[in-house]
Amino acid sequence: MDNSSIIASSGNVTDKSLICYTPAMTTTNGLWEGDNPLEYSLPLFILQLTLVVLSTRFFVFILKPFNQPRVIGEIMGGLLLGPSVLGRNEEFASKVFPLKSVMVIETMASMGLIYFLFLVGLEMDISVVKRTGKKAVSIAIAGMILPFILGIFFSFFLDEHHLHMSRASLVLYIGVALSVTAFPVLARILAELKIINTELGKLALSTALINDMCAWILLALAIALSEKNSVNTWASVWVVLTSGVFATFCFVVVRPGISWMIRKTPEGQPFSEFQICFVLTGVMISAFITDVIGTHSVFGAFIYGLVIPNGPLGATIIEKLEDFVSGLLLPLFFALSGLKTDISLVKGANRWFGALMVVPLACIGKIIGTLLISMLFQIPTREGVILGLLMNTKGLVEMIVLNVGREQKVLGDEIFSIMVVVTLVMTALISPIVTLIYKPRKRLIPYKKRTMQNSRLDAELRVLVCVHVPRNVPTIINLLEATHPSKKSPICAYVLHLVELTGRASAMLIVHASRKSDRPALNKTQAQTDHIINAFQNFEEQIGYVSVQPLTAVSPYSTMHEDICNLAEEKRVSIIIIPFHKQQTVDGEMQETNPAFRMVNHNLVQNSPCSVGILVDRGLNGLNRLTGSLASHEVTVLYFGGPDDREALSYGWRMSRHPRVHLTVMHFIPGIDAKTVTLAKEVDDEREMGINYRNGSVKENRINEEYINEFKIMSENDESVEYIEKVVNNGEETVSAIRSMNNVNDLFIVGRGQGSTSSATLTEGLTDWSECPELGAIGDLLASSDFETSASVLVMHQYIGEGPEGEEVYVSDKPWHSNENHPSVRHMSMATRYAPMPMPMANHLF
Repeated sequence: MDNSSIIASSGNVTDKSLICYTPAMTTTNGLWEGDNPLEYSLPLFILQLTLVVLSTRFFVFILKPFNQPRVIGEIMGGLLLGPSVLGRNEEFASKVFPLKSVMVIETMASMGLIYFLFLVGLEMDISVVKRTGKKAVSIAIAGMILPFILGIFFSFFLDEHHLHMSRASLVLYIGVALSVTAFPVLARILAELKIINTELGKLALSTALINDMCAWILLALAIALSEKNSVNTWASVWVVLTSGVFATFCFVVVRPGISWMIRKTPEGQPFSEFQICFVLTGVMISAFITDVIGTHSVFGAFIYGLVIPNGPLGATIIEKLEDFVSGLLLPLFFALSGLKTDISLVKGANRWFGALMVVPLACIGKIIGTLLISMLFQIPTREGVILGLLMNTKGLVEMIVLNVGREQKVLGDEIFSIMVVVTLVMTALISPIVTLIYKPRKRLIPYKKRTMQNSRLDAELRVLVCVHVPRNVPTIINLLEATHPSKKSPICAYVLHLVELTGRASAMLIVHASRKSDRPALNKTQAQTDHIINAFQNFEEQIGYVSVQPLTAVSPYSTMHEDICNLAEEKRVSIIIIPFHKQQTVDGEMQETNPAFRMVNHNLVQNSPCSVGILVDRGLNGLNRLTGSLASHEVTVLYFGGPDDREALSYGWRMSRHPRVHLTVMHFIPGIDAKTVTLAKEVDDEREMGINYRNGSVKENRINEEYINEFKIMSENDESVEYIEKVVNNGEETVSAIRSMNNVNDLFIVGRGQGSTSSATLTEGLTDWSECPELGAIGDLLASSDFETSASVLVMHQYIGEGPEGEEVYVSDKPWHSNENHPSVRHMSMATRYAPMPMPMANHLF
């Protein structure tokens, strides 16, 4: 039995090696019988697979902070195990990766590649090609021409004396490898850059899709030209023709047949096991046919995936198959590419210089070709350059081209190793460079209504509502209904379902959910999305002057706030409402649901382009206490002063315009014995800028007094508003005053208290035991399990703009300064205000 190894021998040596296989030696009888597990195919394959997965996962993990695609880590894992590193030890190579195991490991890797290419075809929308028009087609072709020409010259540099194939075959393989774009890797980069749904992102995806189509056609042609021992010169022609017949048969016969099967499946029922197995068997049949006619088996799997219609069948197959194929079998293929790569074969400075020089030349060639066509279509130069960089993304298709070329003996081991290094370097450079230079262009002019304080009662109110799970929906719906949508001030609610990006390729392209979908839910996430959309659509239909636009954002929790901020600015909303990261349990305790939700909230408050309200959900169903003249919702605003409290009072004022909302404003005033507390920020400002912090306090107090005094005048004759002043001297007296309001409220609205000296004075000591400082002292108190309240809490953070010199610019508008309400207060009869009202919205909508 030959003891040579996969990783120690070239393709030519393998041909001359005599390998003896023992069919009975599949499973061992055990160590106690004296058997060596590495002499048996199954335990040896398990060990190889384990080493491949561990090594590739290791590199994927350490390269993730550098924005590197997974394919880089998988190839580097193979390089680690191959002759470039560990494989240089002959004992390791001959025992762990002996040449006799090549058939098993390459067969499994090929099966993984076949099914992965099927999934890639399944996820591609061929209708995009029809919709792209001349722009994407022209950019795709132009971006391939210059790198392909470079490949022609590079093939002469790589000329090997033992090359038995035609020059045309070598040119095609090298040209395709340098000019192609990796569609799956590009989609991942676009998703991480948050541009997958921009015009640039859509154009990049469409261009990459067409590029991949051209690459597959050229690869099929290269395989046909590299056929050996042909009976006649027409063999290559027959390969091309039969491949075309196969593709035509798939689109004309197979696609309608699968569409018929989908239509015959009862609506709302999952596909049967027989149907799934029938489709998956078709993958192997297609791969077998294309391998028999002379094209590579992956070509058949890819075409078969393309012809399956988009919809529930494709999504179901992806759901069942993708994790196993992408996570376990596909790394074998990339690792094998590393195992076959021997960097030591690349000898001489000239060889290394030529290999490294082709990287910038190929990148520049693709950028120039893309930029020239982009300018013809009046695409900005900066975006044209970025698009050219994105088109340089390499990955799966390049490695397939190189491996097929090696199998066809067109690429020798040295050329193969050089091209693997070139692919690694190009792929590793593109993602960090694009991440570094890409700066999204601001397409919208600045808008003014970024807060509730400057949102008037005679203009539309735009709200962005974020939802993690369906449990958040009932309270949010009741809150929106109580925010008083009216004919003069309708509410436009953008409902954003936040979904974590788990690393699945199929999830990257799902950003906006379609409305009124009659298809059954394919998974738990889609079922939640459908549930949320249906609830808000019912709310829109039953409540007048409310428009709802549901969306779904799929992104990692670490960057989810960027999606929220971008959407808020694009839609010009005045406030973002997002759930608190804790939920109330049956026994009244506040339990943390997901720590990542807290990170999202924190990042959102720090970066939001408008005001933010964090909703602590304990339910908002006040109609069960509707007796006599009681209002349906008792809302209390705790006012200490400062921009956040002014924002809270503005929201409470708008809610008080609702005929079924009663507002209580408790104004806390420092007593004679209250100690003055200096904010750390003001001390820093004093030290750094030489400004006395007392001047800031005086200015802030003047703004607060002017705001609250005008509110008192406005609400003096308004029976829907009750104004209470509480004189307190410390945090303990403040807590006692708040507890006195506890049993009569459905909702507390408070400010975070950032930047307010009066709030810091009256809450001194409360922050010493703070669990959630992002809510501020009062918000943290009300959200705590120790407070024992059944009222929900809305913690407000007001957006503060910057002046031309970086100074803070506070909002001076007041929400009651509308054409209808200024200077007099709206008068409403008691009969109108307390007329009978229907059941609460969330009770029958959700």
